[in-house]
Amino acid sequence: MQSLAFLALSDSTAVALEIGGGAALIVLLAWWLVRARRRRTPSQPPSIASEQRERLEHDELEGVAEDVGAPLDDAAPPPSRASHGGEEAGEAASGEAEEAGGELEIPEAPTSRLRRLRARLAGSKSTLGRALLAVLSRDQLSAADWDEFEETLLAADVGTAASEEILEAVRSALRVEGAGADPAAVLRRELLAALTVPANRNLNDAGEAGNPGVVLVVGVNGSGKTTTIGRLARLEVAEGNSVLLGAADTFRAAAADQLTTWGERVGVAVVRGAEGADPASVAFDAVAQGIDQGVDTVIIDTAGRLHNKANLMEELGKIKRVASKRTPITETLLVLDATTGQNGLTQARVFTEVVDVTGIVLTKLDGTAKGGIVIAVQKELGIPVKLVGLGEGPDDLAPFDEELFVDGILGGA
Repeated sequence: MQSLAFLALSDSTAVALEIGGGAALIVLLAWWLVRARRRRTPSQPPSIASEQRERLEHDELEGVAEDVGAPLDDAAPPPSRASHGGEEAGEAASGEAEEAGGELEIPEAPTSRLRRLRARLAGSKSTLGRALLAVLSRDQLSAADWDEFEETLLAADVGTAASEEILEAVRSALRVEGAGADPAAVLRRELLAALTVPANRNLNDAGEAGNPGVVLVVGVNGSGKTTTIGRLARLEVAEGNSVLLGAADTFRAAAADQLTTWGERVGVAVVRGAEGADPASVAFDAVAQGIDQGVDTVIIDTAGRLHNKANLMEELGKIKRVASKRTPITETLLVLDATTGQNGLTQARVFTEVVDVTGIVLTKLDGTAKGGIVIAVQKELGIPVKLVGLGEGPDDLAPFDEELFVDGILGGA
């Protein structure tokens, strides 16, 4: 009987051990599966807080999280700066920048640029304001003095017609106001009058009916056209607009690469074609994508070859016709190098014969002796200067303000 009882007890113990061993094996297997799943889970980015990681691990062990292996960087992207439906474009640009591993730059605000422009003009080596006021401050101005006054204006590339008008206006005002006249105030008033144009200086960068504004940029190769477009994109971003660039200068391989580099810095995409592709088709694709993505502004670069005027006219005319099939072109900007003086004015006439230029961008307007080209261009063409380049920096592009310009020049006097 004892032996039978011992055998029964042994059998019970064995069964218990088998059951306990099975439970332990199940626990061990569950632990191993959790550890294996953790190893398959992508490593968390450094920006994830430690407490968040602990919470995720806890949810995994408790079975709350359904799929711990899902990527953790699928958080909602930052809202787009677009004022109408530009979310997709903003999200895509941000995603591309993050994948590239770089951080988006924050462009300088327009108001800050204007203050910097005035300071640069006043502190430049320009002697225009100083030379003009030196003549006007003399007693009993003679014919020779007025000739010197006019020559100073001509040397600044103000232009013959504009120089004569300014001279006559200043001389007449001083004669009427008499001995109590303030030469500086009179000169300031007449220079402002010479810079005043009936056209609006605001950039027409917004479209209608939910469509983007389309800005066509033209100019001679070497005038800083492509660089200006990159800076204009930064200015638009600084003002809270979403932008798309069109690289329609397909005959210069570096142009599209330049635009891409500029765009990547601020999260702006570029539509480009193969080298030598039809520029008009690239412009059309850019406008079409701008509409589909709901961006605020599409900016299109164009070729600037002047060796054959007929070909230039044909190409730019085609680009404008084809690009405007989806939505109208709202602005056509002509980029001129301010240091070229009257040569720049000659270039301007050629382009105005090709396309309907609505605004001028003057690059390298840093208060040098060629700054008078602003007056000459507006006088000869009747087209307002809308933007000016201040130097070589990425944010050295600002809206043009005639009062700031005149005060900057006279501020150094």
